[in-house]
Amino acid sequence: MSKLFLDLQKVNECRELARSVTGQVQQFIDKHTTVTVERATLRLLGLDGVDQEGVPFPNLIVKHLSKKIPEGVSTFFVNGLLRYNVPPEELARQVALGKIDLNIEPMLPLDEILAEARKIANTTRHTILENRSFREKRLKSLPELKKPWLYVIVATGNIYEDVVQATAAAQQGADIIAVIRTTGQSLLDYVPYGATTMGFGGTYATQENFRIMRKALDETGKKIKKYIRQVNYCSGLCMPEIAAMGALERLDMMLNDSMYGILFRDINPRRTFVDQHFSRMINALSGIIINTGEDNYLTTSDAIEKAFTVLASDFINEQFAFRSGMKEELLGLGHAFEMNPDVEDGFLLELSQALLIREIFPNHPLKYMPPTKFMSGDIFKGYLMNAMFNLAAIMTNQGIQLLGMLTEAMHTPFMQDRFLAIKNAKYIMENCRHLGEEVSYRPDGRIVGRARQVLDETHDFLKLINEIGLFTAIERGLFADIKRSPAGGKGSDGVFEKSGTYFNPFYKVFEEELKVRF
Repeated sequence: MSKLFLDLQKVNECRELARSVTGQVQQFIDKHTTVTVERATLRLLGLDGVDQEGVPFPNLIVKHLSKKIPEGVSTFFVNGLLRYNVPPEELARQVALGKIDLNIEPMLPLDEILAEARKIANTTRHTILENRSFREKRLKSLPELKKPWLYVIVATGNIYEDVVQATAAAQQGADIIAVIRTTGQSLLDYVPYGATTMGFGGTYATQENFRIMRKALDETGKKIKKYIRQVNYCSGLCMPEIAAMGALERLDMMLNDSMYGILFRDINPRRTFVDQHFSRMINALSGIIINTGEDNYLTTSDAIEKAFTVLASDFINEQFAFRSGMKEELLGLGHAFEMNPDVEDGFLLELSQALLIREIFPNHPLKYMPPTKFMSGDIFKGYLMNAMFNLAAIMTNQGIQLLGMLTEAMHTPFMQDRFLAIKNAKYIMENCRHLGEEVSYRPDGRIVGRARQVLDETHDFLKLINEIGLFTAIERGLFADIKRSPAGGKGSDGVFEKSGTYFNPFYKVFEEELKVRF
């Protein structure tokens, strides 16, 4: 029963409106591909490595076959594999040296090429499903973790130092470790290669770094008898490629929003929507939980006035994810504890918002973000704000709790910052474990009234978006008070309309496994 006495008819109408909004965008997605989707496809076909200049082979091959992108580069790459009978990396090396031109290579019978591509794609699917099965078996063999899962970040810039900090946090009680990416990586149109030690404000997302952290967390997990979930950022100009790397290296969660890159990194909207679709298909197959980025809206707009934009975006993100084959249990829809702490009854409003989202998305592992916007460097007040955040979380049954740091706005977290954050969360969550079950709310009270107001505003907002279209809504700055043109932004030249002969073996493979429409 709803504690907020929600109008379920209105909730259903919001969901239908969001389905209609995303359906309009899906028509564009289905007709287009991007350079990033093609690079991710090559990675899933087994291509990795760099040339003598350090250029990643997926980038090199897609550039080499740039005129073939509307048809899908995999057809021409697999043709090369069959003709020369060499591993993907060796074929790419010969292309880099100018010894092979895949553009002019005589084509084998198309049936033979497509059959080989599907064969490789099925092998990759098997590898990804094996990773998923390993995780699921490991989780079943261990005691189930209480929710919300405690989530902390490491961000030293050096993968080997990240490992030290991540394993320390796991031993202190963290359930989830996120490796923050180096500043600006989302704007790189390639994925760096190998182990890295030179990040700024975070560590490069590379496949080798994923592998190093996975190994360390598995070893620590064995010692403390807990499966430690690993997180990275599947966003920016390389969104699908990072999804592919995460699937191959058994990551457990990805930051993977449908609009974050558009709004906060000025990445082309068309490219982002195509990329998020393919990346979520990969995440869905991998059993990776995605975390969306609605919390960021409240860093540029007011949490009281624009609360409805967060809920509306949650509805939209949900529908985009469903269209990629994701299930509810993989959707860590985001929201945040970001109201001005000096506002009267601010905690009451936060509690209403957290419970509203929990009740509307009952089966989702919601991702609840800590206060950041109003963290001033006063560590005593910051520690108290984080305590209130933890109290709201346990009272509203949140799923994933990114722990706030008392030193937010001062520096990236030190080991002792995480220790205190975990201690804070554990104290409140154990002491108040079942408090929410004991509390009911007045039908005519402030908490219920506030939830009703936000739901009404969300409904009106989604109606407007459905009328004008999501691209226009973004162009008018209706989300986060930020305006982005459909044709503008970074990476706009990387979007291509598919030809009638476009082929990508992974769409078919994913379709069979996920049973979704493409």
